[in-house]
Amino acid sequence: MNKVTQKLNLFSLTMIVIGFVIGMGIFRTAATSAKDAIDPSVYFSAWAIGGIVALCGALTYAEIGSRFPVTGGYYRVFAKAYHPSIAFAINCIILVSNAASISGVALIGSGYLLKLFPGNWTDIDKALVSSAAIFVFYLVNLKGLRTSSTAQNILMMIKITMVVILISALFFPDKYAVGDAAKAVAAPEQAFIWIDWVKSLGVSLIAVSFTYGGYQQTINFGNDVQNPSKNIPRAVFIGILIIIGLYMLVNLSYFNVVGFNQMKGEKEIAYVVIDRIFGNGGAAAFSALLFLGVLAYVNGSLLSNPRVMFAMGEDGSLPKIFATHNKKSNVISFSLTVFAALCIIILYFSQEFEKLLTFTIFLDSFGMILSAATIFWFRKKTKHLDGTGIYKMKLFPLMPVIFIAAYLFVAGSITIADPKAALTGVAVLAAFIIIYFLFHKKKINSSSSGN
Repeated sequence: MNKVTQKLNLFSLTMIVIGFVIGMGIFRTAATSAKDAIDPSVYFSAWAIGGIVALCGALTYAEIGSRFPVTGGYYRVFAKAYHPSIAFAINCIILVSNAASISGVALIGSGYLLKLFPGNWTDIDKALVSSAAIFVFYLVNLKGLRTSSTAQNILMMIKITMVVILISALFFPDKYAVGDAAKAVAAPEQAFIWIDWVKSLGVSLIAVSFTYGGYQQTINFGNDVQNPSKNIPRAVFIGILIIIGLYMLVNLSYFNVVGFNQMKGEKEIAYVVIDRIFGNGGAAAFSALLFLGVLAYVNGSLLSNPRVMFAMGEDGSLPKIFATHNKKSNVISFSLTVFAALCIIILYFSQEFEKLLTFTIFLDSFGMILSAATIFWFRKKTKHLDGTGIYKMKLFPLMPVIFIAAYLFVAGSITIADPKAALTGVAVLAAFIIIYFLFHKKKINSSSSGN
């Protein structure tokens, strides 16, 4: 009886799905998505399609987790379905992508924070503030101060509150309808054909994909859900539907208050909305809260990601030094230091949010496509689990095919729009595969010498 009560029910699972997905991106990526959209129809279509793709992905990962419920998420799944070199390379790419995401979110927070101080702040200024935030929480984690749970609870409350405030702007039309910005939804300067619309959609989806990210964590549900065959699809469907609704309302708020053409030039777009509806004081309070939320995100990420490196050091995928920890504080100091340094290096390598975004999503595309594709392997190898109560998605193989096709489309769009980012991503993947074989060869030689 206790085992049942300890498992996640429908409500808890739905809240977890929402918590996974709603992040800091919505306060910045809307402007980037609008900048890349040639028409409002492209913009809103990208956000709707992004939600459908997230739904397909979340259900795909949930079934993979049900069929192969192990601790270690992606790495164990890749190692089971692919060659160990692919598992190693993709897992390392995910770590690099996570580091880039932390840097991107830190840039979002620094942009809003600097709004509180007069001056012409550049991307370098934002990078300095971002790196300072990462460094401070690196020191906090180095001391062994484990505040992850509290920080994440605070973060969730801040995010939900700010999303509700942004949506509430829709109920104050008198405060923005008189402005020219609200009326500025003019058509593009020149006519476009369908292929232009599709190309624009692909680029606009890059920022949207970042904002909808997080649903892949459903792979970790495994057997921790009450009646998984019914509750997992219901929780994912309800959770993603709520998220799509919230994101659409926030974007409608941006669209109405700021105006489509003006959105393209605004980076801290939520600040503009709050300033017009609630004045300078409200905008300042909003920015301060958002920066606190960013700090909580950075703290949580610096706690979780180094532990993946620690696990890889323990099983020999990375050098054993990654599995060392401080005997006094029990902190995995080497992995933490390497990961924090990686965040700051990527931050200064890109400096601009858009560059970080493109690089992150291109790397993510590898992980998303290859991890989702394992569902076909697991379906074949774990047929004996069918009918045992595990979650098995309906509309198979349509959902994983839609998901994989969407990320192929996004990766292709990035390759066309920013070949340098795509080449860098491919080079990083190739480098990790080479590193795996070099390290593996060294381990074999060491073992032979020992014998």
